[in-house]
Amino acid sequence: MANEPTTEQTAAEQSAAGPAGRPRRTLLVRPPSARLADGELTHLERVPVDADLAAAQWQRYVEVFRGYGWDVRAVPAAEAHPDGVFVEDAVVVFDDLAVLTRPGALTRRDEVASVRPAVEAVVTELAQITDPGTLEGGDVLKVGRTAYVGRTARTNAEGAAQLRALLEPRGWRVVEVPVTRALHLKSAVTALPDGTVIGYAPLVEDPGVFDAFVPVPEAEGSAVVVLDESTVLMSAAAPATTELLRGRGLTVLTTPVTEFEKLEGCVTCLSVRVR
Repeated sequence: MANEPTTEQTAAEQSAAGPAGRPRRTLLVRPPSARLADGELTHLERVPVDADLAAAQWQRYVEVFRGYGWDVRAVPAAEAHPDGVFVEDAVVVFDDLAVLTRPGALTRRDEVASVRPAVEAVVTELAQITDPGTLEGGDVLKVGRTAYVGRTARTNAEGAAQLRALLEPRGWRVVEVPVTRALHLKSAVTALPDGTVIGYAPLVEDPGVFDAFVPVPEAEGSAVVVLDESTVLMSAAAPATTELLRGRGLTVLTTPVTEFEKLEGCVTCLSVRVR
């Protein structure tokens, strides 16, 4: 496709002007803490993290959304919380309802309160997961009116049950998915604009739970963010997956997120998308 970026080009450069007439959508983000390297790790070995590079990569990520017409709103930085940049884990939005989570990681629970004011400014209804439930936003994958909820070390049965009680009266279906090979459900799978779920097969325990599933060749390729009905954003570290998705007719933008991937992060967990 004529306007697709190569992996050598920045997504921000390719989308700087942004197609005219796109509806504005809201993106909540939080700048990375200087203590990012101290973030929680579950499945990866700790390696050095470059805080300056992380800040630059975060800025490039944000600029992609601005270029595509998103209204970017930054939550105040949380220097005391190394994982605070992974703002998706603190809140999940369903239509006009925002659900504040209760992270399974004890060190992350205080992140939620500081996100609340920004969330209240963009939704009309607010709910919160309460003790003994735990739920992290990275464990919630929305496909149409179905919310797939990963049962992980961070999200327990009570958290999933509380979410079901909130969503089913609003016409949502909640499906629990076992996850033991990745930190979060969305570390293993995400969804394309047409609802097809993609994932890196070694991390996906039961692909049959999804209505449509396509394996991708790289672990970093399992995470995409839908920018619009034909455009996705993904890590620059998955060139083979990039070509696979372009072969499906999608416009694929890539941006480097290496410093966040070192901490089990990806393109999805760096923002909360409010459509």
